[in-house]
Amino acid sequence: MKNLIAPSLLSANFAELKKDCEMLNRSEADWFHIDIMDGMFVPNISFGFPVMKAIKRYAQKPLDVHLMIEAPDRYIKDFVDAGADIICVHAEACPHLHRSIQNIKSFGIKAGVALNPHTPIQIVENVLEDLDMVLIMSVNPGFGGQKFIPNTYKKIQQLREVAKNTNPELIIEIDGGVDSENAKSLYDSGANVLVAGSAVFGSDNPEKTIKEIKQLV
Repeated sequence: MKNLIAPSLLSANFAELKKDCEMLNRSEADWFHIDIMDGMFVPNISFGFPVMKAIKRYAQKPLDVHLMIEAPDRYIKDFVDAGADIICVHAEACPHLHRSIQNIKSFGIKAGVALNPHTPIQIVENVLEDLDMVLIMSVNPGFGGQKFIPNTYKKIQQLREVAKNTNPELIIEIDGGVDSENAKSLYDSGANVLVAGSAVFGSDNPEKTIKEIKQLV
């Protein structure tokens, strides 16, 4: 799989959401990353179905939906109906993780599991062959603009090694503190998809920034 970039709309200008979606359509971005927060699993609230449906109307690329919410199984169908192409749930929020993964896959879309910085990759080892993607959080979830956690490199390498035998096509996505300074090292460590929020939408030229990050492969 080629290396991808998925700008996070959490950092977009919500007063100009259509404009930012059109910018991503023009750019070399591969996915739209959608962060959903409930104020319970993480100490922040982002947006729900109405905003996501609005994004779907303008997006011409897959919607990569990251659910930072408690009991996510309650809403899987709703997010599929809102346009999700990939749904990623947190291992820490799913007591029956295998069931959650199968629930997502039953709708014919890609299933992913996210791991918080403190969560070891062994948590997903017994469901790895069922997954399309593992998202490694490189900051503590809940807010954009945080400082990257260096231990992420080690976790990527560990996961890639474990996946070599059970799921060699596994997508590894990194979310948090990604920018042009660490992108190449993340790709080189074994990541396939980088989520960039502040680095893209805080840039004077977001399209150029996206292109520069992708060229660091």
